[in-house]
Amino acid sequence: MDYGITDQTQITALSGPATVVGIIWYVLVAIALWKTFTKAGYPGILAIIPVVNLIFLVKIAGFSGWMVLLYLIPIVNVILALIVAIKVGGNFGKGPFFSILLLWLLPFIGYFVIGFGSAQYRKA
Repeated sequence: MDYGITDQTQITALSGPATVVGIIWYVLVAIALWKTFTKAGYPGILAIIPVVNLIFLVKIAGFSGWMVLLYLIPIVNVILALIVAIKVGGNFGKGPFFSILLLWLLPFIGYFVIGFGSAQYRKA
């Protein structure tokens, strides 16, 4: 199939807004995780580094940092993300409904609530 110059231009034009939305999403999650990490006793700057923030999020959940390697396995990563969200929510005094809805499905909202709210970290 032969794609013309207009097709390539349209593909390139669509990638610009998606990139901007992705960067905004990442910045929001990093800010929320920064406050969450600070409450848990870890340096907040670790929330900016993409893989390191997962390692410390798993540690906040009460697991070994090595469990972050399970995020590389398809399907297992979704289950692990759900378990980590429930454990992190529990360590901050939130129930499983809050954890599944706001920490797993809408993480930038959930971590803002935990980070900037009155939740206190209790180590497992």
